[in-house]
Amino acid sequence: MFNLLRMDLRRLFRTRSFYIMLGVTAAFLMMTVAIVSVAMDQAKLDALESTGLVVTGGDSEDMMELLHGMNQLDFLHECLGSGFLLALACIGVTLFVNGDFSSGCVKNICFARPRRWEYVLSKILIAGLYTAAITILGVLVSLVCPIFMGLHLETSSFTEILQYAFWMWPPTWAFSLLGLALVLLTRSSTLSVIMAVVAGGGLMAALLQSLCQGFGWPDLTQYLLNMVVRSQCAPMPDGDRIAMILGCSLGWAALYAAGSFITMEKRDI
Repeated sequence: MFNLLRMDLRRLFRTRSFYIMLGVTAAFLMMTVAIVSVAMDQAKLDALESTGLVVTGGDSEDMMELLHGMNQLDFLHECLGSGFLLALACIGVTLFVNGDFSSGCVKNICFARPRRWEYVLSKILIAGLYTAAITILGVLVSLVCPIFMGLHLETSSFTEILQYAFWMWPPTWAFSLLGLALVLLTRSSTLSVIMAVVAGGGLMAALLQSLCQGFGWPDLTQYLLNMVVRSQCAPMPDGDRIAMILGCSLGWAALYAAGSFITMEKRDI
């Protein structure tokens, strides 16, 4: 298994899709910060309006007041807590794992290492490293970009930022395993990418919430990973929130991992 992990690590840092996903993450966050910097600067808004661009927003004053009162941790959560980080992590893992099947490399791997559980376990660990890299990059870009965009945020302690990044990682890792399970099931990246966008963006949560309200069920949406990220990771989680983050992350990770193991054992390569 360690040989597989070492091989996957070499492949990861030589794969273009890994750097493309990091670049997309950084570009999206820089664009987000740039839009926020314009919204917070009345001079920039006036300059845009002078060019003929119509800037709308009935609560623009309230929005500016809210943004000006933000500290770094709040701003970090506004940038990363929307669920897009989950979607990008899942898409990245999907593309990486699907490369084995599109290239036929998986046949050579499973011929040399007949125990397929080692293959799945290696991919689970690689997914953890992949999501850690995307999470760290997201935190760094979200903290550095405001400085260059002229945003003045109240300083948060390094410990708070570090804790936030750490508790963002487990649900992101667990969500990325959805891509692993779907690729092993379908041998294609299409469904995994669609599910990453739909579930990470919150559409699944909205549909489930409508069902719960329509049938009078308890609020099940709170256990979905994108809702855990939005509502549990900030402000700084207490004991109950930590239990919620760990419980949901471990639960979904176990479900996706079990599905991956079963699929890999039952299906022919």
